[in-house]
Amino acid sequence: MVLPTATLGQIPMSTPIDDLLDRMHALREELEVELEKKRDEIGFIIEDKRARFAADIRQRHLMQKVGLLRYLRGSRWSVMLTAPLLYSGFVVFALLDLFVTVYQATCFPVYGIPGTKRADYLVFDRGDLAYLNAIERFNCFYCSYANGVVARAREVAARTEQYWCPIKHARRMLGAHDRYPRFLEFGDAESYRQGIERLRHDYARDSGG
Repeated sequence: MVLPTATLGQIPMSTPIDDLLDRMHALREELEVELEKKRDEIGFIIEDKRARFAADIRQRHLMQKVGLLRYLRGSRWSVMLTAPLLYSGFVVFALLDLFVTVYQATCFPVYGIPGTKRADYLVFDRGDLAYLNAIERFNCFYCSYANGVVARAREVAARTEQYWCPIKHARRMLGAHDRYPRFLEFGDAESYRQGIERLRHDYARDSGG
């Protein structure tokens, strides 16, 4: 079944997919409200972009901190031996971070694609947790950096795909990005020719950044 597609210059028609995506967006907003309530229960506030805990809560956190020697003694040798391979990936993520930044700054203005904000994806707030030791803090920093870089790269790639090839695949694909559901149907040549320019400039439904 071919879903209705607006021709160039017309107001986009609402489709069942649009309605489902709107409901998903509403559920995400509802989830954020519930998460905010959970933050209040835990007992911290965001001040100058940093998490602040009350003195008594921070003291309880310090009591849960595991010292470095105890932490290392409790680690398996297999984990420690594979750690260098894990940390070597930092070079790969740093290169990806650099490429995405340069690519976006160079190409997005030419294509007319709105850019992402790096700070929206790279968030380093776990260092404010007093119950983490030095190794755990570094691990959290590394995980935050790696996943933030990948998330931003994914969004930059998604916006690029939306500009150059906003067509769904014939087969179901796992892990599709947020922009994918609004792509044109596979095999619908008329909709592709009529809707390609509209999609190339329709970034109003931003997936964050």
